[in-house]
Amino acid sequence: MKIAVIGTGYVGLVTGVCFADLGNTVVGVDMDQKKIAALEKGRSPIYEPGLAELLTSNLRRKRIRFTTDLQDAVDRSEILFIAVGTPQNPKTGEADLSFVWQVARDIGNRIRPGTIRRVVVKSTVPVGTTESIEGKIRERIKHRRMKATVTLASNPEFLREGS
Repeated sequence: MKIAVIGTGYVGLVTGVCFADLGNTVVGVDMDQKKIAALEKGRSPIYEPGLAELLTSNLRRKRIRFTTDLQDAVDRSEILFIAVGTPQNPKTGEADLSFVWQVARDIGNRIRPGTIRRVVVKSTVPVGTTESIEGKIRERIKHRRMKATVTLASNPEFLREGS
C-alpha cells in the first residue's frame, strides 16, 4: 500500500517507519527542510527504542522516503495520515488545531480530479474534528469545481514518548 504521513514528529515518524517495516511504501512529509534532510540520512530527531534501526533499515530497502513536497505525497499515496502537532493552549488547555486545519485545506487544494483518497486523522483532536476536517477538504475540492472522492477516518494516538 502507498501511504503518506503528514507530520514527522513522534506520532508521524513512528507511524510511518512502522508502516514501512510492514512492507508498505511510505513517504513522510514535513515542512521543516532540516528535519527532512536529517531523516533522509537516517538520523531520527526523536528517541524511541528501536526506531533508529527501523528507520535505517527501511531507508535502505527504499520503503520509506521523506519530502517537503505535499503535492508529490498526495499524488502518489492511497492513504494520507494527518499526524501534525496539536499543541495545548497553556491558558485554556484546548488543542490548537491550526496545523490540522492547514493540512486539510492543503490536501483539498492538491487532490487531482477523479482521484480517490482516504484520509486518516492521527493527530490528537477533540471529538467531532474529523467531520470538520472532511468538510474543509470537500470545501476546497468544491471551490476548485472538480470531482474527487475523499473518505475520512479517525485513528487517534496516545503515546508515552520513549517507550
